[in-house]
Amino acid sequence: MTRPPAPVSALPVWEELVTAALLGTERRTPPGCAPGPDAPTRLLDAAALETVRRRASLRPARSAKRPAPAPADHRPPLPTAAARRLALLLADRSGVAGGGRRGTAPDLMELLPQWLAAANGHGYAAPAESLPALLDAARGRTDLRPAALTFAGPRALWLARLNPDWRFALRAAPGGDGALPRPEEAERVRRLWDEGLFAERVALLASLRARRPADARELLAGTWSAERAEDRLMFLDSLRTGLGPDDEPFLEQALADRSRNVRATAAELLSALPGSALAARMAARALTCVSVDRSRVPATIVVEAPHECDAGMERDGVVPKPPAGRGERSWWFGQLVEATPLATWTGRLGARTPQEIVALPVADDWQSELHAAWCRAAVRQRDSAWARALLGSPTVPEAGGPGAVSLAERAKLLGVLAAGERAEWVAGFIATHGLSEAFQLLGVCAVPWAAPLGRAVVDALDIARDAGNYPWSFSGVMGLAERCLDPSEAGRFDGLSAMADEPEDASPGAGGYWAEAFQRMVTTLRLRATMAEELAPAPAPR
Repeated sequence: MTRPPAPVSALPVWEELVTAALLGTERRTPPGCAPGPDAPTRLLDAAALETVRRRASLRPARSAKRPAPAPADHRPPLPTAAARRLALLLADRSGVAGGGRRGTAPDLMELLPQWLAAANGHGYAAPAESLPALLDAARGRTDLRPAALTFAGPRALWLARLNPDWRFALRAAPGGDGALPRPEEAERVRRLWDEGLFAERVALLASLRARRPADARELLAGTWSAERAEDRLMFLDSLRTGLGPDDEPFLEQALADRSRNVRATAAELLSALPGSALAARMAARALTCVSVDRSRVPATIVVEAPHECDAGMERDGVVPKPPAGRGERSWWFGQLVEATPLATWTGRLGARTPQEIVALPVADDWQSELHAAWCRAAVRQRDSAWARALLGSPTVPEAGGPGAVSLAERAKLLGVLAAGERAEWVAGFIATHGLSEAFQLLGVCAVPWAAPLGRAVVDALDIARDAGNYPWSFSGVMGLAERCLDPSEAGRFDGLSAMADEPEDASPGAGGYWAEAFQRMVTTLRLRATMAEELAPAPAPR
């Protein structure tokens, strides 16, 4: 009987040798060697022989087709000083491992987003030699990608086709490698939507929605019933961009979706359209729960929360099961009020203004629940009058306002206001309450900070230093201030950067930290001013 041939190893010889070296010759016999005490020596001999063979056995290969030349970038070139600055920003690896002290040197990588925004504002083209480092930076930081790819221009896409590490650029720009066709390329749009990977389809829908909202909605509607529930949820979320009355019929259909999460998202989007049928249904329900008792002095809002969550409420997005620690009736009530158009309450509560409505007392401890729901409604409906009323004055005790139940709620309400009013409110908050709770509020303010806000932050830092407060607790605000203060404020820190006498009850070493931090602040602000000057176009010759 003929014996079958010995099985050929599934791994090439080199991989077999590496495996034997990693596992040990007692556990894995090297190929071509016998087990025993000589196996380690034979393994090294075989590895040396294989190394020589691998190096000597390379054969000339047919050259690959040359890539097409990189496209031209016709934008004006970056000024020489700004190009040098960009190289320094991209090469910076500052940052202290383990939470140590940063010293007085600016954190250049944190200034890169501002630099890119300014360069794009001037319409400059990126220097060719900076493109690899720019793409590497954008690869590691997704927040940099939009500005970095805009600045890098068409040559970044050319490079991304040659390096798999940069393929993110191809999906982030229209027409990158066919992944994101332009809206007018109907055939390519349809092909990618029908055949693309999930991430490509999400990117395509988002891109199309930003330019042609109706086309994006029709594309989604065409395959809606065949999509998976988790995919439907992601696709539906793209309709937040450009949301309008024309989206209502599609969203009404989504209220009957099999997925509870899809139904809830559709209901949330519809409630952001004050004229939608869902908003009217929710208003009708909420009006049965809230009334004014005029027999009391002053007039008082009375709440009678719903006693059940019926099928109609569930269809309209009310989640029946409350989270742990919440009562069912208050949970249902909050969802009804949140989805009700805020204009409803003016008619229901005696033609009062939002400020007057918010000032009314609420019976039986329902005030926090009612006001918190109004806060969510004001954010969802982008209603600045209600946001202003719910925030109240920044100087009231605890600066909580009548309806802002948390710092997160206050930050969201501030986001509804115009940039100038937002900065003025936060400046008043800081002047009254200091910086201990201001970090989240400062994060929603436009950059550079308006002069009153910048002055309030500087004054509060000075007060914190003089009070001997624990210095590291303000490091977050310090970092924000370095990036967000107007560079013209640098002169205000000159006197603060000197070492001051420490109060007896100050934290050990606090004075040195504050001096160091203020010196870094001055250096960073002046560097930002220099960066702006370097990016400024040269004056036209006379």
